[in-house]
Amino acid sequence: MIHRAARGLAAALAVTALALTSGCSGSGNTAASSSSSGLRKVTFMLSWAPDTNHIGVYVAKDRGYFAQAGLDVDIIAVSQAGAEQAVQNGQADFALSNLTNVADYSVKGANLTEVLQVQQKPSAIWCALASNTSITRPKDLDGKTFATFGSNEDDAVIKTMIRNDGGQGTFDKVTVGTSTFQTLGSGQADFGGFYATWEGVQAEMNGPQLTCFKEPDYGIPGNADSIGVITSNSTISSDPDLVKAFVQATQRGYEYAYANPDDAASILVTGAADANLDEAFVKKSMNTIVEGQYWGDHDAIVAGAARVGDIDYDGVQKYLDFLSQAGTYTDANGDPVSADPQVKQLATDDYLADPQPASQL
Repeated sequence: MIHRAARGLAAALAVTALALTSGCSGSGNTAASSSSSGLRKVTFMLSWAPDTNHIGVYVAKDRGYFAQAGLDVDIIAVSQAGAEQAVQNGQADFALSNLTNVADYSVKGANLTEVLQVQQKPSAIWCALASNTSITRPKDLDGKTFATFGSNEDDAVIKTMIRNDGGQGTFDKVTVGTSTFQTLGSGQADFGGFYATWEGVQAEMNGPQLTCFKEPDYGIPGNADSIGVITSNSTISSDPDLVKAFVQATQRGYEYAYANPDDAASILVTGAADANLDEAFVKKSMNTIVEGQYWGDHDAIVAGAARVGDIDYDGVQKYLDFLSQAGTYTDANGDPVSADPQVKQLATDDYLADPQPASQL
C-alpha cells in the first residue's frame, strides 16, 4: 500500500525534495533511454515495499504489455527521499503515489501530476488491538497515544473522527520506530493507521485481532486514498507519447489484475521475489480489493463498460478541501498556504485508453 508511513514520509520530505531539486533544469526525462533490444528503457519507482497497489505494473511487465508499447520498464525500489522526489528530479520517470502527496509537494513548488488513479474509494482504517478493551469507538481515542509517522494529515483525520463521535480530539503521539503492529504490541501506543486491503488482511489471516474505524463512517469527506501513477510535468510536456504508452500499458495491467486476481497475485510474488511475499496473503489482498470494489465497478470493468484509472476529481477535491480547512498545508518555508490545491491542476486521465473487455487483455 501507500502506507500511512509513506504518506507521513512524503509530507516530511517535501521541503527537502524541493531544496534538492531547485537547481534542476526540468527539461524532461533523465531516466528514460534506449535499450539494446530497441525498446525504450523507463524506470518506475515503488512507493514503499511491493504490494497489491503496485500489482498492475508487475502484470504489465510480465504479460508483455510494456514491450508491446515499445517500453522496457525497470521497477526500482523507493529512494530514501521518496518516490515523489525521484520523479521530480528525473531519477525516475514514473512512480506510485497519491494525490494527497502530489498536493503536499505542489504547494511547496513541485511540478508533479497523477496520470492514472487506481484506487477509487478509501481503504484506510484506524485500529487498536482488540485486546485493548478500553477502545471500542473513536471517541475512546481521547487521551490515548497514536503511533505516528509525523503527518499533519493523519492528525487532522484522527481529531475530526474523534470529535464527530462526541470526543474532544486530544491524543498523545509517539513516532513509530519499526512497524505499527510492533509499536502497539509493545504498549508504546494505543492505536495506529492501517489499510483494509493489506494490513487488515494480514491481521485477519495471522493476527493480531484489531478494533478498527473507517474514515467515511465518522465524517471524513471524499476519497483520502487516491493511489495511482505519477510523473513530472516536464515529462508530460517533453514526451506525451511516452506518458500515453506507459499509462495505457499500466492500465491494461491493472484491468487484467482486477479480472484475474489470483493469477495477478502469483505474478507479483514472482516478479517481486526479493520481497518474499506469501502468495496466499497476496491472493487474499487482491480478492479483498475485488470484493470491496476498491478500483471501481468490478463487473463493469471486466465487461469493458468502465475502466480502471479514472481520476476521481470530485471525491479527491472534497478530501483536499478538508485538509486545507484543517490547516495542514504549508509552503517550502513552513508557512501556512491559503489557496486550496485543485485536483484538476494536479491530475489528468487524458492518457488513458478506452475500456475493453477483460477477455481481450
